[in-house]
Amino acid sequence: MPVNDLLLRFFRAARGANVRISPAESLDAMGAVAAVGYGDRGLLRDALLLTLAKTADDKRSLAECFDLFFSRADLSGADAATDLAPEPGDLGELAQMLQDGDQAALSAALATDAAGLSDIRYFTQRGLYAQRILDGMGLPRLDRDIAARSGTSAGRGLAEAREALRDTVRDLVARAILLYAREDTENLRNEVLRATPLSRLDRREVIRMRIIVAAMARRLRDRYSRPRKARDRGRLDARRTIRRNAGWGGVPFLTVWRRRHIEKPRIMALCDVSGSVARTAEFLLLFLYSLNEALSDIRTFAFSAELVEVSDVLETQAIEPAIRDIMGRVGLGSSNYGRALEDFDKDFMSAVTNRTTVIILGDGRTNYLDPRTDILRRIAERARRVIWLNPESRFSWGIGDSEMPHYAPHCRIVRQCSTVEQLERVVSDLLAMDRR
Repeated sequence: MPVNDLLLRFFRAARGANVRISPAESLDAMGAVAAVGYGDRGLLRDALLLTLAKTADDKRSLAECFDLFFSRADLSGADAATDLAPEPGDLGELAQMLQDGDQAALSAALATDAAGLSDIRYFTQRGLYAQRILDGMGLPRLDRDIAARSGTSAGRGLAEAREALRDTVRDLVARAILLYAREDTENLRNEVLRATPLSRLDRREVIRMRIIVAAMARRLRDRYSRPRKARDRGRLDARRTIRRNAGWGGVPFLTVWRRRHIEKPRIMALCDVSGSVARTAEFLLLFLYSLNEALSDIRTFAFSAELVEVSDVLETQAIEPAIRDIMGRVGLGSSNYGRALEDFDKDFMSAVTNRTTVIILGDGRTNYLDPRTDILRRIAERARRVIWLNPESRFSWGIGDSEMPHYAPHCRIVRQCSTVEQLERVVSDLLAMDRR
């Protein structure tokens, strides 16, 4: 394999270990490797770490990746047939190598047939690639050779060597999965989690989901915090363009555009933290606060029945202790949307202006109490928009104590929002509205 191909495979494996490598850094690493060569393993390792690692975490990840990438397959167990006297009769090439204990030839054959392992993408392909390598080395003929010597010591020796070879190939494929399939496997797992209802996550998945949510929020923040591109800069201001180019006889060398001021949305988020919707509320809060550079002002309120502002809690504490604090104050009680809206009307309605987006996260189930839709109507009249995110399926709206059919007419956007994927779409749409 050409040296550069080997390094390119190593770079890909390193990226799968969450080490960011730019094209310029790749070229630097290639230059360093060309200078030190491959003869001294320690020197090669140091050269790659010095040119590619930017943080202590990068250094640890690269060191693990290096050891895994440049380790060799252990074929010591594949010599189970070497103590046997040569068996008369024709043997296939693989059986002959195993009988002779020719580890050099076995290593060469294994390297040739394992060359495609860098194409592995998902851990579910483990069996497929292992069988492909074994078949390429001549496993079908080896099986026939063993069957032809069934019951003999030579057959038993070859069978043991075959099992040792299978173990070696499995280990090789497992190592390739760690090197090459980690990124795609993580992406696949993340995609599945993004589409999983938040209320069904177990504790391990919640931890992973927090990382996914924070990454999604950064992506949206970066997208909507950038200045507009030239094609988005507005309509031509003909009058000012003519005036500005008066010195050139009106020839428009310099253009003036009508720029529309883009206001970052002001958010007031009312989160139902009762029962099953509490986890969805947690991720909405995390998501919104991770977007603080794209949003100019966020005020957050939580309620089961009584509504309280929790902005200060979320601003001064990490998200996990903050959620515990909020849940301890108002969480897990019975929902009373009417009472929550009354509290908002009394204490916070004056803060709602035509620049305010009010987001309500909840299932709209009132326990058959007064829903106070009249207050929601007044909020809608004062606010720029009201968005209602409901974690329940639309088929459940209006059934039992659900007041969604009465709340929905007063909202500009009403969406089912039970997954992070749906949450990202809603917030992305919200940010996009203010850039049109």
